[in-house]
Order: sequence, then structure tokens, then C-alpha cells
Amino acid sequence: MAGIMKDSADLIRPENVFEDELDLTDVDLSMHSGRAWIDAISEVGEAHGFAEPLGKRHHAIFVEDGDTLLVTFESMPGIAAYSQTATPLGWEMQAIEGWSNLSLICTADTWFRDREVVDFFDQLLDDGFFDEFEKVIFYGAGPCGYAAAAYSVTAPGARVVLLQPQATLDPRVAEWDDRFPEMRRVDFTSRFGYAPDMIDAAQAAYVLYDPQERMDAMHAALFERRNVTRFRLPYMGDALQGDLLEMDLVHPILDAAADDRLDRAEMARLLRARRSHVPYLRRLLSRLDAEERPLLAEWLCTNVTARMNAPRFRRRLEALRTEAEGQ
Repeated sequence: MAGIMKDSADLIRPENVFEDELDLTDVDLSMHSGRAWIDAISEVGEAHGFAEPLGKRHHAIFVEDGDTLLVTFESMPGIAAYSQTATPLGWEMQAIEGWSNLSLICTADTWFRDREVVDFFDQLLDDGFFDEFEKVIFYGAGPCGYAAAAYSVTAPGARVVLLQPQATLDPRVAEWDDRFPEMRRVDFTSRFGYAPDMIDAAQAAYVLYDPQERMDAMHAALFERRNVTRFRLPYMGDALQGDLLEMDLVHPILDAAADDRLDRAEMARLLRARRSHVPYLRRLLSRLDAEERPLLAEWLCTNVTARMNAPRFRRRLEALRTEAEGQ
């Protein structure tokens, strides 16, 4: 592990870092890209915790604040797409909740299977890094959701929030998933390999997915465990994280998970935000039209146009009423 991390005591409590109250709300890295972005975010990490390269494709950025730690797995393209300031999702939680954040960042979708990442979590485990925190939450979406589940085993008692995660891409288990042929030769059987087994030590794990996305639903089924709650989010599509971020739901979901109150009633309450989320409403309308259910489609369009300025739904409502009159 030489060269991957500094002494663990220096990583957990760097000297003279927190003389002033930590506030990352003014950090804007959107003017940087590529290597310059890595250098810029590493400077922030070094000032408020640590920053470590993990081989050529991964970086770890730790920002210390409160006694709740959010461990996020994110990709550089994802951060650029979803953050106006090009900063990790965990930094928003630091600003809102005062949480510490360990961001694992990949340059592209890697499922975090590189040896350097495995060694990094092995050393965190050996150093008792996660024992420094009262609560630990792991979070990721898609390939990053796989990694969040897989590495959560290093923090027994953690809460784990996963958006449409893959369980494994080992072709002997998931040969039906043909979306990532380039990953067929990657090892998903060695340490931290099969994600559903890695969440057995978690306090609770939550898997969010759209049951109509067949591959996502099949992977979600592999996460059936005593400590797992699976939330079905129909008509949310295959880019779940983007929609939840647009509806400002990621923060309250993580907050509810941290407080052990993310049950079906709470999720249903949060998901009422879908009623005003146009992409969701469009997918719902398309499904009703595909299933030839004009009455339900008319009810949907009537409801939407009564609450929102939605020209597409207004035109569809007029067409549905015209068709009904002609019958």
C-alpha cells in the first residue's frame, strides 16, 4: 500500500484544517476539465482532509466535517452533467447537513474494480477509518451503485442507498445483461466482487429502480436480502439519478436513510414530486398510449393541464376528446 495513502492519523485529523468553519458552497470547479479538474478538486481535498490518486482511473477525495460520513461513488462525466459547479454530490450534503464526505471518483465507468481501489478500502478497513464516524452512508447509481454496495462491507452497520445498481457483471451470473460487453473480462469474483453479498453487514440497504427497465429489475432482484428494501419507481426510466436530482429528492432520500426512516410511506411521500416532473409525466402518457388506454390518458392530461402549462398534454387531451366524440 506504499504510495497509495498517507499515515491514517494524518488522513483523519489533518492539522490546522478546521480553524474556520468548513463551507464548500462557494467552490466552483466548472471552469476546469480533465487533469486540471483533478488538480483543482485535489487541492480542496488536501486543504480539508486528503486527496489520493488510486491508479490512473480513480481518485479519492475526503472532506472532513461532521460525525456522519457520506461515501459517494461518482464519475467525472456524471459530475460534469449533474453539478453546475462540477463538484461531487457529497459536497452538497456537507453544505446542507454538515456531513463529512469521501468521494470516490472514476474517469469513466469502471465499476471501481481496479486493484488500487480494492487496496484503498482494505487499508481504510485496517486503519479503522470508518470507526471515526457515528454514521456512515454509502451512495451510488448504476455502475457506481454496484461499487457503493460492494465496498460498503468495509463499514459494518452502514446505510446503503443504491440507484439501479448492477449486482455483478460476471457472465456466469448475469449473462442476460448484454449492455456492457467490454466488461466481460473484468474480474467480479475476487475481493468485494458480488455486490449483494457485500451488503449483509449493512444496517439497511435501499435499492431504487424502475421495474419496467428489464435489466435494472433483474439486477434489483439479486439484492433480495433481509436488510434490503427495494423501491419500485415505475415510469422513471433508465437515468434515475438525473431525474431524482432534478426533483431535488436525492438529499431528502439520503437524509431519511441516515435517520432510519426511509420506509415505503416516506418514499411515497417524497415521490409525490413526480406529479410535477414533466419527463415522468411524458413517460407515463406514452405508456398509456402504447397500452391503448385512452380514458386513463384523458384523465392524466386533464389533471396535468389543470395544474401546469403543458402544451403537449393539452394537444393530446384535445385529440383524445375528438377521438371519443367520433366513436
